[in-house]
Amino acid sequence: MNETTRIQELRKQLNDHNHRYYVLSAPTISDYEFDILLKELEELEEKHPELNDINSPSVRVGGSISKNFETVKHEYPMLSLSNSYSKEELIDFLERTEKSLGGNCSFVCELKYDGVAIGIKYRNGFFYQAVTRGDGEKGDDVSNNVRTIKSIPLQLLDSDYPEEFEIRGEIIMPKSVFRELNQKLSEQGLQNYANPRNTASGTLKLQDSSLVSQRKLDCFLYGIYAKSAVANSHFDSVMKAGMWGFKIPEPTKNRIKLCNNLNEIMDFIAYWDNERHSLDFDIDGVVIKVNEYHNQADLGFTAKSPRWAIAYKFKAETARTQLHKVSFQVGRTGAITPVANLEPVLLAGTTVKRASLHNADIIEKLDIRENDFVFVEKGGEIIPKIVGVDLAARNSGSPRFEYIKNCPECGSELVRREGEAQHYCPNEYGCKPQVVGKMQHFISRKAMDINGMGEETIVQLHEVGLISNAADLYTLKAAQLLPLERMAEKSVENIVLGIEESKKQSFERVLFALGIRHVGETVAKKLAKHFKSMQAILDASEEDLVNVPEIGEVIAQSIQHYFSDERNCELVKSLQNAGLQLELNETETVLDSEVFLGKTIVVSGVFEQFEREELKKIIEKHGGKNGSSVTGKTDYLLAGSGVGPSKLEKAEKLKVVILSENEFIKLIEEA
Repeated sequence: MNETTRIQELRKQLNDHNHRYYVLSAPTISDYEFDILLKELEELEEKHPELNDINSPSVRVGGSISKNFETVKHEYPMLSLSNSYSKEELIDFLERTEKSLGGNCSFVCELKYDGVAIGIKYRNGFFYQAVTRGDGEKGDDVSNNVRTIKSIPLQLLDSDYPEEFEIRGEIIMPKSVFRELNQKLSEQGLQNYANPRNTASGTLKLQDSSLVSQRKLDCFLYGIYAKSAVANSHFDSVMKAGMWGFKIPEPTKNRIKLCNNLNEIMDFIAYWDNERHSLDFDIDGVVIKVNEYHNQADLGFTAKSPRWAIAYKFKAETARTQLHKVSFQVGRTGAITPVANLEPVLLAGTTVKRASLHNADIIEKLDIRENDFVFVEKGGEIIPKIVGVDLAARNSGSPRFEYIKNCPECGSELVRREGEAQHYCPNEYGCKPQVVGKMQHFISRKAMDINGMGEETIVQLHEVGLISNAADLYTLKAAQLLPLERMAEKSVENIVLGIEESKKQSFERVLFALGIRHVGETVAKKLAKHFKSMQAILDASEEDLVNVPEIGEVIAQSIQHYFSDERNCELVKSLQNAGLQLELNETETVLDSEVFLGKTIVVSGVFEQFEREELKKIIEKHGGKNGSSVTGKTDYLLAGSGVGPSKLEKAEKLKVVILSENEFIKLIEEA
């Protein structure tokens, strides 16, 4: 056997043994025998560099160095799930879902892993790229590090996988590995890591992949994304992924279950609420998904999450500790948030030192006082919250807590608007956290997405007096940045290029970046589409604003208040002079045709020539509006294969015109 053939044979053998050991937990050779085969492969690969393969089993040991992690746009957005904390909320979800679908659906229950969300792409059966969740739209390319995780296949086993697809799941650090890691740190007199989830996340960002390999990360993968569905249901696609070599939630261990009713779902939840501590990894709940893909398609998405899935969170853990002092934070909108500074206490695997007190009403309701012993809960929130006071342990004569009257940053007298729970600092242009916070929001990913700049950069530039508002960013020169600390020539070049590139961002992003209160991403899109230019919004009356679909009085008044301040108008003028997009591009405003003008179209099913989102954009480009469900106001149902039977039945009952994909294309071509 020649050495080239031997290399291929060794790679195949080692991939198979990796799968048996790390996925199936059924090894057929000893660790020593595996190491002998791996060493032989490494020696042969060193002799034949022309046969190097990035997906060889030898890369599992790592060795590559990544100075920077490239930002990658997700082809399919990584949305978060809606959370429920009670049986009643879960019942509401099930009833709402079954009502929308006409009752014909089943559900899949899975564990909610407390890990790091990851999307891994494969091409022709080979590992291609791994990207973190990031902000849901963009994430970091951590491919070199993920390649070292032995339970993730570099080459798939079966042959019926799509030519190109993405599989998603969670990367975890087993609790046993975490304990071992902290024990070694303790022996070296070093500070321990806080919890497995944060340690796994930090590990994925290590620059040296050989260190990642030593951390023994693991994963569970369960969500397949491809141009065409690989099965008719979520459960079947997960099983198929297992056949391809992925480590999936095992039905035999009750880690994934097909359910048909509430009782079966609650049984699964109750089982894992009791058994979760026996696992070698952390979970914080159960995820319930509609199983059938055509039903998922019918239910669709909100701006933030799918309507066909929900996370049931286990009851939060509670700990008792002492509250030493209440401090106050100022947000970019001027909102004041009280924060409890606590005696450190271990809670849900994390050492907690601070907890949110939310607002003055919460403090008054709980009658919280400094030096009280309090009960802290961590459930569904990044910052834990105080849920009660141990009154029996309170010192007699303890003074009631007095909420501050002045801003802790600038000293301005605080205001509390009618109907709102929070106090605000009105010094919008002189209070440092507000000034800096607005600029940090402006450069953020979902706003202007200025590459090369982070929140720390904004703080630094503000402290040295180079910027006082967002428009100042566009006057910065490389010569001003180079003398600053931590500013190398390459980083300055990236900042200058990032600022220049941001001028191409769409009008709706600029509008969102201004940080107008109550004007989030979705509202900014609606306003941009309706008014088409910043000037039209400036000229709009409150009545004009309210007439925009889904824009109420509160949002309208907030916009009017923002532009009533001459400083904000000057900011907009400066941004316009800098070359930012303050109106919709002509390509966005001019319709390709008016064939669907004023018509509402519901898209359902899977299509041969288009993705669903692509179809929705085409409908809008031809004057139509997209509907989520078939009603008396629906003009067309665009039906692909696997169209929801309930939608089809309703369309026929209401005499809605049903279009096939080809009929839809023909209408557009004729127009």
